[in-house]
Amino acid sequence: MTLSDWRRQIDEIDRQLVELLNQRSRCALEIGQNQQAENLPLYQPEREREVLENAERVNSGPSPDAAIRRLFERIVDYITYAWPCARRCALRR
Repeated sequence: MTLSDWRRQIDEIDRQLVELLNQRSRCALEIGQNQQAENLPLYQPEREREVLENAERVNSGPSPDAAIRRLFERIVDYITYAWPCARRCALRR
């Protein structure tokens, strides 16, 4: 493959990642709404730990587990701490 081919492939993967991240965010928003309705805390450290461990467990490389963990920490942080803003934005769409 040429450099241009590789870049097109990366662009397509990036598009898919954005789509999947938005799907994940929608799920997390629904979970957050259910937690609020049931008066449960939005942040649940045991669930965060489970998500991070799952990400490392399914990692088949070449990315090291530590890199995958950091990436998922960022994803979880976004929805945990930006939940109120994300909820408002989602409701406007």
